[in-house]
Amino acid sequence: MGEVDQAFIQAAQHRPKLDTIEIEGIPLIDLSLSDKLLVSEIGNACKNWGFFQVINHGVPLELFTKINIAAKTFFDRPIEEKTKVKRDEVNSTGYHESEHTKNVRDWKEVFDFVLKDPSFLPASHEPEDKELKTLRNRWPENPPEFREVCQEYAREAEKLCYKLLELIALSLGLPSNRFHGYFDDHTALMRLNHYPPCPCPELALGVGRHKDAGALTIVAQDDVGGLQVKRKSDGVWVPVKPTPNALVINVGDTIQVWSNEAYESVEHRVVVNSERERFSFPVFFFPSHYVMVKPLEELVNEQNPAKYKEYNFGKFFAARTRGDYKKLEVENIQIRDFKII
Repeated sequence: MGEVDQAFIQAAQHRPKLDTIEIEGIPLIDLSLSDKLLVSEIGNACKNWGFFQVINHGVPLELFTKINIAAKTFFDRPIEEKTKVKRDEVNSTGYHESEHTKNVRDWKEVFDFVLKDPSFLPASHEPEDKELKTLRNRWPENPPEFREVCQEYAREAEKLCYKLLELIALSLGLPSNRFHGYFDDHTALMRLNHYPPCPCPELALGVGRHKDAGALTIVAQDDVGGLQVKRKSDGVWVPVKPTPNALVINVGDTIQVWSNEAYESVEHRVVVNSERERFSFPVFFFPSHYVMVKPLEELVNEQNPAKYKEYNFGKFFAARTRGDYKKLEVENIQIRDFKII
């Protein structure tokens, strides 16, 4: 990734402004607070930002060090070794270095694995195609501890996902376990992101602007910084300042629909720099592939009618990922395509 190929260059209106300005950041929430206060803070953060950071989250802090070391060791391996576990359109687990977001190539390389091995997703986005594809993890031989560290971290993050879903449910006036049944055969994915230094960070992005398709995303990031959130109030790109031992949380399209837009999935992106590499570790908490997503009946009434048509999560996700490997002639499907009003 030495020179900036044309495939990486963002359209002028989407290029990042690299001047650093001090802006009020996303909320920081202490998960050791009393439940009543916690539910209120989570609700406000989901409503006003769609993003927040959490501390005292229960994920053992030594795991952050372990996963950082494992990721750096893996990404420092020769490309010939990394591509031995290269992912493809059939099995989207493993290493990948040419992902596209909004039809522009991202300045990054990744390693993906599913939390449930095997996991199942629709083989295609076509509604009449009932075939499922099986996702099985591909693990590199080196570093030898890589698989164990990744799986240990993922187990702890999964526990936190369920805890956060309970708090979000309570903040919407629902029973704490209201969302649990949608995740019996969840298709959750963990990703290791590596963003190398970029010679022209004013032209490229580590990840282009996008919203997440799932329910929740939990991100551990190093101290370099680069994640930016599009503020709902004015559309300004706000940097998510790294906070020691904190995790970044955002709600995705699925919760936007379940909540009937009480909470909104918000655009975000990753900027890169010319001096330091950056690592981040998101867990994307996706429902079971067969779940039909629609506004929850408890949150819909005459004054607040359903704002979305029902859709199948697996098919939606299959359609959303069509552009990961190649440039498409049309924009990928978006949640707004299911909007009623």
